[in-house]
Amino acid sequence: MDPVELATSCTMPPVLSRSAVAEQPKTLRSAHLKVDTYNVAAVAPYQAMPIAGPVITHHKSTALPVVEPHPEMTDEEREARIAEMIDNYMKKLAERTHHHMGYPYNLEFDYGLLEGLTKFSINNLGDPFIESNYGVHSREFEVGVLNWFARLWEIDEEEYWGYITTCGTEGNLHGILVGRENFPDGIMYASAESHYSVFKAARMYRMQAEKISTLESGEINYDELKAALIANQGKPAVLNLNIGTTVKGAVDDLDRVLEVLKEAGYPEDRFFIHCDGALFGMMMPFLRSDAPMVTFRKPIGSVSVSGHKFVGAPVPCGVVITRFKYVMALSSDVEYLNSRDATIMGSRNGHAPIYLWYTLTRKGYEGMRRDVERCMRNAHVLKQMFESAGIRTMLNELSNTVVFERPKEEAFVRKWQLACEGDIAHVVVMPNITVEKLEEFVADYVQSRARVAIAAAKRVACEAKAAEELDA
Repeated sequence: MDPVELATSCTMPPVLSRSAVAEQPKTLRSAHLKVDTYNVAAVAPYQAMPIAGPVITHHKSTALPVVEPHPEMTDEEREARIAEMIDNYMKKLAERTHHHMGYPYNLEFDYGLLEGLTKFSINNLGDPFIESNYGVHSREFEVGVLNWFARLWEIDEEEYWGYITTCGTEGNLHGILVGRENFPDGIMYASAESHYSVFKAARMYRMQAEKISTLESGEINYDELKAALIANQGKPAVLNLNIGTTVKGAVDDLDRVLEVLKEAGYPEDRFFIHCDGALFGMMMPFLRSDAPMVTFRKPIGSVSVSGHKFVGAPVPCGVVITRFKYVMALSSDVEYLNSRDATIMGSRNGHAPIYLWYTLTRKGYEGMRRDVERCMRNAHVLKQMFESAGIRTMLNELSNTVVFERPKEEAFVRKWQLACEGDIAHVVVMPNITVEKLEEFVADYVQSRARVAIAAAKRVACEAKAAEELDA
C-alpha cells in the first residue's frame, strides 16, 4: 500500500474550532502553481526559483499525514504500519537514487559505522573554536575538517576562521555578510549566472548590487565588470566569483578579476572577494597546476563549498572559510552560550562535521584527487557518447557539467531528475555516476528523442490525411 494511503487509513483527530474572526482575503498556495506542462518557458531555471511572485512548478508535493493512534488498532499493528510506510519510502529513495543525473550530489557514501551517533543530539552551537556550556558537540571533528580545508586553500591555521554550514547557500550568505560588514557602503558585483542565493544575500542585507552579464561559456563578462567598477569607483567592491556556475559549470578567472580590479583603480583594502565554490571549489585544487587556483595566497576574503555535493553526506552541509581579521567585524560574545558567535544559524548540526571528517579521513587528499580525475574523465566520456549519437553538447574545460539539448519528454526529465533551463539541460558527472550508468542514460535519451520524432512525423501524416479527406 502507498505510504499516503497507509497514513490516511488512520482516523485523524477532529479539527479544533476557532473563534469567529473577520474574514480576510486569502492567498492560496495552490492558486500560484503553474500547471501548463507543455510550456517550456514556464519551467524554473535550475535552483533559481524567485524569492517573490508566483511559484513556478509542474508537480505539487503530496502530504504524508501523521499516523495518529486508532481505537481499533493495537500498538503492534500501528508500529507495523509505520514500519511498512518507512520501508516503502526507502524503496522509493533507492529507485530515485539510481535515476539521479542532473544535480551535483555525490550519492555514493556509506556511513554505517556512524549510525550509533543518531542516538545523540549533537549541536555545535556558537563559535567552533570556543566551547560552550553545552557538552554534546563535535567541535573536535569540526575544527579538524576546517584545518583540512585551510591547508587545501593555503591559509595558516592561526589566520583563518570558519565553520561547518547547513549548505552552500549559507556559505554564500556568510561570505557576503562578512564583506558587507567590512565594507558597509560596498557595492556587490556578481555575474548573471551566479547561484540565486548570491542576489538573495544582497536583498537580505539591503546591498546595492550590480548584475554583470556573462560570456557564452558562463564566465563573468570581464569588460563589463571593469566598466561597472570604474563607474562606481567611489565605493568599495564586494565581489562574488563563481567556481563553477550552477548550469554550465563555468569558472570565473580569479587572476583575471584581480587584474581588472587593479586596472579599475581598486587597491586591496577597497575590495572583498567571496568565492562560491559550491561543487567545483572542492575539485579545482586537484586539477592541473596551470588552472587558475583559488587560494588565500591571493587577496580573497572567503571561500565556501557544499559538503554534501562532492564529498557526499546524508544531510545537506557545507564549509565556509574566511580570514580571521575580517570576521572580527561581526563576532560577539554570547553569555547564554558562554561562547562567541559569528555564524548565521547559531545552533548547528553536529553530525555533519563527523560525516565530512569520516570521508576525508578515509580518502585523504589522494583519494579525493582520484575521485576528481574519474569525474572529469567520465564527463568527457559522456560528451563523446552524446556527440556520437548526434546530440549537441557543451563542456567547459574546467568542469564536470555536460550541457546538452533539453529532452522534449517531461516524463524523461522527471525520471532522470534533470536540471533544465530554457532549451538546455545538464548532467553533473559525480563520483557515483559510472560509465555503465552513463551508457544507460544516453540509450534512454536517444530512445526518448526517437519517440518524440516518430510522434511528430505521425502528426504530420495525420494532418495530411485529414486534408486529403477534406479535398475529396
